[in-house]
Amino acid sequence: MQPHIGISEENLAAVSHTLNAILADEFMLYAKTRAAHWNIEGADFYNKHLFFEKQYEELDEIMDSVAERIRFLGHYAPATLHEYLRLTHFSERFPDGNTSEAFIRHLLEDHEALIIKLRENINRFANDLKDTGTSDFITGLMEAHEKMAWMLRAHLK
Repeated sequence: MQPHIGISEENLAAVSHTLNAILADEFMLYAKTRAAHWNIEGADFYNKHLFFEKQYEELDEIMDSVAERIRFLGHYAPATLHEYLRLTHFSERFPDGNTSEAFIRHLLEDHEALIIKLRENINRFANDLKDTGTSDFITGLMEAHEKMAWMLRAHLK
């Protein structure tokens, strides 16, 4: 049953389609952060192992909230690796080497790309698609990624 929340079905579909791609990007970032957690090597292994764990746990919560937002809008969230790979804007490539600096630089690049993508959709959702709720929601996601990117960037000083 479609929600009747003052947003046209066409706009709900457009917002959900964009959120599907955001969810796929979140999943890819989660998988890469998990890989960093599992494969980190070096003198700072333990600290970075815990740091990456904290970040992937936060990404897990973000993924759940994005999927639930899609459901709020009356659509189904993608839930297979095949769908995520088709929808994501990120590559599966990993950095050369398993050092903390290599992982951090790689993850930072993806966080910053996602921040830009989220920022580009804030006004589109609110103004063009008449969904201020999702506009506000992705503003919160953007802020969470800005904090995560700051944490990554701080390790490179």
